[in-house]
Amino acid sequence: MVRIKPLIVFSIRLFFLLFILAAIGVLVIWLTIVPSLPSVESLRDVQLRVPLRIYSADDKLMAEIGEQRRRPVTLDEIPERLKLAFLSAEDDRFYQHPGVDWRGTLRAVWLYSLSMGQGRVPGGSTITQQVTRRFFLSTDYSVTRKLREMLLAFKVEKELSKDEILELYLNKEFLGHRAYGVAAAAQVYYGKTLDELSLAEMAMIAGLPKAPSRDNPLSGPARAMSRRDWILDRMLELGHINEAEHREALAQPNSASYHGPVVELDSPWVAEMARQDVVDRVGSDVAYNNGLIAHTTVRSQLQEAANRVVRDGLLAYDRRHGWRGPEDRVPPETLDEPRALAERLEAIRPIAGLQAAVVMSSDEEAAMLQLADGSSIELSLEALSWARPFLSADAVGAQPEAASDVLAAGDIVRVRNSESGWQLAQIPQAEAALVSMDAETGEIFALVGGLDFAYSQFNRATQSRRQPGSAFKPFIYSAALDNGYTPASRINDAPVVIDDPSMEREWKPTNFSHRFFGPTRLREAMVNSRNLVSVRLLIDIGISEGRDYVTRFGFERDQLPNGPSMALGSASITPLSLTGAYASFANGGFRTEPEYLYSIRDTDGKTIYESEWALPCRDCDEIPPPNPPAVVTPAPEQSDQPTLRRLQLADDETSGHPDADSEAETAFVGPPRPERARQALSPQTAWLIDSMMSDVIRRGTGRRALALERDDLAGKTGTTNDQRDTWFAGYGGGVVTVVWVGMDDNQSLGRQEQGGRTALPLWVDYMETALEGRPETEPRVPVGISRALINPETGLRARPGTPDAIQEWFHSDNLPPMESSDDGGEQNDPYEIY
Repeated sequence: MVRIKPLIVFSIRLFFLLFILAAIGVLVIWLTIVPSLPSVESLRDVQLRVPLRIYSADDKLMAEIGEQRRRPVTLDEIPERLKLAFLSAEDDRFYQHPGVDWRGTLRAVWLYSLSMGQGRVPGGSTITQQVTRRFFLSTDYSVTRKLREMLLAFKVEKELSKDEILELYLNKEFLGHRAYGVAAAAQVYYGKTLDELSLAEMAMIAGLPKAPSRDNPLSGPARAMSRRDWILDRMLELGHINEAEHREALAQPNSASYHGPVVELDSPWVAEMARQDVVDRVGSDVAYNNGLIAHTTVRSQLQEAANRVVRDGLLAYDRRHGWRGPEDRVPPETLDEPRALAERLEAIRPIAGLQAAVVMSSDEEAAMLQLADGSSIELSLEALSWARPFLSADAVGAQPEAASDVLAAGDIVRVRNSESGWQLAQIPQAEAALVSMDAETGEIFALVGGLDFAYSQFNRATQSRRQPGSAFKPFIYSAALDNGYTPASRINDAPVVIDDPSMEREWKPTNFSHRFFGPTRLREAMVNSRNLVSVRLLIDIGISEGRDYVTRFGFERDQLPNGPSMALGSASITPLSLTGAYASFANGGFRTEPEYLYSIRDTDGKTIYESEWALPCRDCDEIPPPNPPAVVTPAPEQSDQPTLRRLQLADDETSGHPDADSEAETAFVGPPRPERARQALSPQTAWLIDSMMSDVIRRGTGRRALALERDDLAGKTGTTNDQRDTWFAGYGGGVVTVVWVGMDDNQSLGRQEQGGRTALPLWVDYMETALEGRPETEPRVPVGISRALINPETGLRARPGTPDAIQEWFHSDNLPPMESSDDGGEQNDPYEIY
């Protein structure tokens, strides 16, 4: 008993000493660590890094741009088994502990002591601790950081519910390959939504937090499979799945593969324009990380049509000019090495749907080729019949008589899988641009800036300044009509030599045919695109006055030549600006600016930017008040997308509108309270130009457009010197579309290429889709327009009974004089005034 007493005393003293030390430790922690802990209240309003998403007008995803791929989801949207898989892998007592699991913590302390503090040890961190570390702490490995993590975990558990913590964790966690959160991981690895995942795939995703960069199913498939199977074992052990489900999931192979963002609409040119616009307005950090949503004006069906016609049109042009030979060659010995051959082909990226293939053999009848995936295709002599040897832009060689005349073993070429089977192809040398917009609102329906955005990011629709040629003439004719000329005025189509200061030399313009036709009525000059008539008009109007006049269509004065060559389209303009200018002819004379962006909104639907639009107001005597009456109706609610506001037009405004239905018209037209568009030219002049350009299609250089079988089409071809640029600009059904085709290096397209042959077919193919279901919108004859019979030989008003007299339209205050009668007198004739 005597010996036991000192031991008891020692134990009591040791206990008090440890207690005091513990109290001191707690006090030190309280005084040094606790005050420095951040507030966890911010977790309630946490801003996850979500990429910028750009949508079409009909809610098709066009682009997703950001450093982190993340699609936030609520806990209710996450499958129960996926949650159980994560709990089984990371924290099976999550719903029982207060934020720190003492079992795991003691195990981690024990392992740490055994390792003598050398390096990390597994376990010890609950899901709550992981959340605090992700949001508030660094990844430094230290005892102090671990203490802060544990204390913060207690605070988080006091502030948030378990479900709120788990939801944050499943949305925040990095899961490899730029995927943050489970929804992004499901898309990146499997191309699926959460509810489409199998049990094995859920287990694979649940295994990613441990080492997401190394042990994911793409970078480290063996380790990822091992961890997946361990998680499935844990789920069985914890009773979350049964034996049959366990066996079935274990038997599934690794089916993961990389999936990029699910782009529903290929419209990279507009997406890039919208991206730059968002960055300019809010900065790159906010743009790429705050989950902003930009809605563009693009219509998916029309954009897809534009993509197709540009690609097909350029391929058709390319085939007309012959075969330039293989893209590359491989040594003969490589043909016997399947792996080396596949690697060579895989390194050649498809361009505009044209895949790389290697010729394995060829004979008289056909050639056998191999694709990158190892499959074989056959090209018959018929599929190669177009491949005449390219000699120059103006000449091709003889048609091949055998497949071996075109292809030889080892050739690397491009092929295209078309409706008629596999076809030989080559990357076109020419490029094209297409812009289509609503004539009333300026909404851009479709925009293509080249053959393939990945091949060349240069946007020829907005960045390339090219000469429009004769497509510029309607603006000169407008100036003429507003300066005393009429469609019946006769101008001498005859040679002229001009000292043109803009060209710094004498200039002798000529017609495309190199023929001259003498006195020509203005309408016929437009229909047949007579160059000398346009030049004489501009000279008579005055160069300076003509430049001033043309600026009302949106062209910059300093971009217009200070000489008569401007009459033939020598200015350098973009296809986008020409589209906006032609809208003035289509909508009755209003200046309509092209618009491609409706709005930018945050994840809560709050408006960051909304475009301000100017719309035509034909019956307005003066500028309308800032807020004219309009009925605003919200679009249906959609998850993580903004609510687009729509303008409900009055009944009298929907009649004849291309998108009108039997009830009420709702169209995406920007803000619900538009401003009035500026009048670029009078309704009378706009109507007369429209009438003349309609004849261009009925019986002039635009006759190919008659294939559309519509009476409301108008437009103008354009071809520049040496066929460097070919254009067609026109409209119908309220849709304005401009097509340009040319070479980036400004080389000639070939002597046979003209606006009517090269650009117009693309316009027709696109407008066939754009005008489908749109009623014809013949413009109403405005007040101030008169119709009278004229003598086509003189342009003067014809007397009743004059043989071969024709109808012509005029400004009511600018009728031509009556032809003299035999007795020298004049008499009035009946004519209609509108």
